[in-house]
Formats: sequence, structure tokens, C-alpha cells
Amino acid sequence: MAELPIAPVDRLIRKAGAAKLLAEHLEEKALEIAKKAVDLAHHAGRKTVKAEDIKLAIKA
Repeated sequence: MAELPIAPVDRLIRKAGAAKLLAEHLEEKALEIAKKAVDLAHHAGRKTVKAEDIKLAIKA
């Protein structure tokens, strides 16, 4: 398999706006996880979100 040079590939990715799309996707995913963690905390009768809630939200 031929290796691709990094610099030209990097330029193509930047030109395509991949960084912006990735940032948007990561923000959406973080909000989704946060909402699930809040729901888990409320289900447990707490107002405070704990690390365990976040871990469970990621697995869910």
C-alpha cells in the first residue's frame, strides 16, 4: 500500500473544512452525553452529576 504524504493531505482536509465539521460533531456528541448524564443523576434522585453518570452516559 502506498503511503500518502502528510502535507498535501493536511491541506486537502483544511480546505474541505473538516476541522469545523469535526468540532460541530464533537459539540453535538458532548451535549448528548451531558443530557444523558443529567437524566441519570435525576433518576438516582440527585441534582449533582457525578463521574459515574458521565461514564454510564458514554456507554449508553
